Amino acid sequence: MTIQQLRYAVCIANSNSMNKAANELYITQPSLSSTIRDLEDELGFDIFLRSNRGISITQEGEEFLGYARQILEQYSLMEEKFIEKKMSKKKFSVSMQHYTFAVQAFIKMAKEFGMDDYEFAVHETKTYEVIENVKNQKSEVGILYLNDFNRRALLKIFHDNDLEFVPLFDCGIYVYMWNKNPLASKEKVSFEDLKAYPCLSFEQGQNNSFYLAEEVFSTYEYKQIIKADDRATLLNLMVGLNAYTLCSGIICNGLNGGEYVAVPLDTDDKMTIGYIKKSRMPLSRLGEKYIEELKKCEEGIL
Repeated sequence: MTIQQLRYAVCIANSNSMNKAANELYITQPSLSSTIRDLEDELGFDIFLRSNRGISITQEGEEFLGYARQILEQYSLMEEKFIEKKMSKKKFSVSMQHYTFAVQAFIKMAKEFGMDDYEFAVHETKTYEVIENVKNQKSEVGILYLNDFNRRALLKIFHDNDLEFVPLFDCGIYVYMWNKNPLASKEKVSFEDLKAYPCLSFEQGQNNSFYLAEEVFSTYEYKQIIKADDRATLLNLMVGLNAYTLCSGIICNGLNGGEYVAVPLDTDDKMTIGYIKKSRMPLSRLGEKYIEELKKCEEGIL
């Protein structure tokens, strides 16, 4: 196995075409096919499946390409530092459902490592995209939750995409609202109390399965419900309409401000906050530090 073979395989995967990859690599298509066939013979499995419609990547190939990309990235860093005599920035990316505590943990991690030597990315996005970003290694980790309702379905999705879920902590269900909402002063809120107010939910786009909802009780028949795309809009709706959303109860006053409160929902249900990563792939140093900061969020208020 050679670096050249790894580069060829990754180029084919990125372009999704033998012909396009051959053009990008400035070699003939038969030469490229022969090189990849030699690599597959050495590995003992097919990386790509060929057909009249083009190519597709096998399950073993997906895992192999994940490692190949890591090796090529490290090799590129070595070339830049020891051959080209320059050092590129190391990269770290995380994807998450709309959790301010996950953003807060990211901020603390970034401040500790500094941004002169690192290139950071944070994607606060839909559940399906969190999974896709980690699957495709656009992000090293993805932050989301499991509960009794979605656990079986999501664990199957993780398994099918060669991902593993690592639990961090369990928490209750809270109602997040403006501090001037008539329910804000209650010690506990029931579903009956909430009937007079709009429920807010994050839009999940085309992948709008109940199992992919960011809020628990996604199948509950809410009298009033509003879908939104971003956290800032939800906060504005809480003020303008006395609306609410369901959350983990972990408040980040430093980011959202002190105008919002989380009141316990009258339920025994729990949610497990955790992260997904590629199976059998260890976390980077930055990834480990980020998870360390996330674990501190269990105390509830940041």
